[in-house]
Amino acid sequence: MHPLKTVFSGRQGQRGVFSVCTANPIVLLAAMLHAKRNGYVIVIEATANQVNQFGGYTGMTPADYMSLAEGIRKSAGLPAEQVVFGGDHLGPLTWRELRSPEAMENAAALVRAYTRAGFTKIHLDTSMRMADDDPAAPLDVEVCARRGAALAKVVMEAYADLRRDKPDAQRPVLVIGSEVPIPGGSQRPESSVTPTAPEEFCRQYRVFKEAFTREGIPFEDVIAFVVQPGVEFGDDFVFQYDRQRAAGLCAALREVAPLVFEGHSTDYQTAESLSAMVEDGIRILKVGPSLTFGLREALFMLEECEAVMVSDKKARSGLQQAVLREMDADKKYWRSYYRGTAEEIAYKKLYSYSDRCRYYLPAAGITAAAERLLANAIHVPHALISQYFPRQYERVISGWLGDDGLSLILDRICDWLDVYAGACGISPQHPART
Repeated sequence: MHPLKTVFSGRQGQRGVFSVCTANPIVLLAAMLHAKRNGYVIVIEATANQVNQFGGYTGMTPADYMSLAEGIRKSAGLPAEQVVFGGDHLGPLTWRELRSPEAMENAAALVRAYTRAGFTKIHLDTSMRMADDDPAAPLDVEVCARRGAALAKVVMEAYADLRRDKPDAQRPVLVIGSEVPIPGGSQRPESSVTPTAPEEFCRQYRVFKEAFTREGIPFEDVIAFVVQPGVEFGDDFVFQYDRQRAAGLCAALREVAPLVFEGHSTDYQTAESLSAMVEDGIRILKVGPSLTFGLREALFMLEECEAVMVSDKKARSGLQQAVLREMDADKKYWRSYYRGTAEEIAYKKLYSYSDRCRYYLPAAGITAAAERLLANAIHVPHALISQYFPRQYERVISGWLGDDGLSLILDRICDWLDVYAGACGISPQHPART
C-alpha cells in the first residue's frame, strides 16, 4: 500500500501529512531531519515551473531533483519509507501560452519524466486556460477532467515502463481537481477568499470520475482532490481558515470517503487553523514560501549576529545587499507581485509574505555571501543567540543544539515545521524542553 493511503487509513498514527514544496537544499535538509527526529511520513514536492523536462527555473529536471533530494535524505539519515516524493501542478501550467495540443504534449512529457524519476504523488493540474481556450469564459470542468484523465493515463503508462526496470517500484497515487489556487500565493490584494461550493465540488468529482473511467484509469489511484477551503496569502495578507465557512464543503467530502482534500497555500496559517483543517478532512497541507521565509528570517538574524561578531566590515558577508543586488538586476520574479511606493517595494522585496526573494537564493553572489556568513558564524556567542534566536537559546545551552550558524538556521526552519507536524498529529520532540 502507498504510504499516503496507509496514513489516511489511520494505521500510521498520524492524522494527515504536510507537503514541503521547495528545491532549496537547506529547507529540504531541515524538513528531512525533522521527519527523522519525530518519526513521521513527510511529502517532498517539486513544482512544474521549478523542475521540468527543460530544467525549469532551477535548471533541474525531475531526475536531477530526485538525485538532489535523495542525497539529502541519505545525509539526514531519513529512512526511505518515511518520505514520499511528489510533483506539484503537473500539467500545462508552464506552457499555457501555447495552443492546447502543444501544451498538452509538453505536459504529457512532464508527467512521464516525473513518474520515471520515481515520484509517486502526482498532482495533475489542468485548471488553467491555454491559448486556444476562450479567454472570456471559465475553463469548463469537462475540459479540465478530460485533460486530467489523459495525463493520468500517461502516468500509469510511465509507471508500467518503470516497473520493467524496477519491479518493486511504488505505484503512484494521484491528486486532481479544477479549482486550484495559483502557485506561490496571490498576485494582487484580496478582501476575502470564498471556499469551493459543496455542489461545485460534487460536480467536479463526478465529472473527473467519469473521465477517468472512460480512459480506463482506476479511480482508486486518486487519493485527494484540490479545492479552495478559504485560505490564501499575498504579499501583505494571510486569510486564516474559517471552518464555519468551509463546513458545507467538508461535509460533502464525507460522502466520497476515503478521498481527502489537499489544501494549497496553507503557508502562514496558525496552529489552530491547520489543526482544524486536518480535522475537517483537508489532510494534505501544502507549504513552501513560509519555509523559505523562515530561512530568510534566520539568515538575516544571523547577519545581525555577524555585525556584532565581525568588526571589520569588509570581512562581513553583506548578505542582504547581495539579495537586493540580484533582485534589482532581474525583476521578473517579483515585479508582478509587489506594488506601492519605492519605499514600500523596497520593504516587500525583503520581508513580504510572498517571499519572492526565494527565487534569487541560488544566485552565485547570494550563495557566496551565505557561505561567508556561515564561515563567520562557526560559534555564535550564546548571549547573541538569546537576543536573535530566543527559541533556539534553550536548546543550545542544554547541549542539544549546536551554536554554529547552520544549526541555528536549520532549527529555526524546524520551528515552522513543528506547527505543521503538530496539526498532523505528531508531537515534535525537543530534548531541551524535557
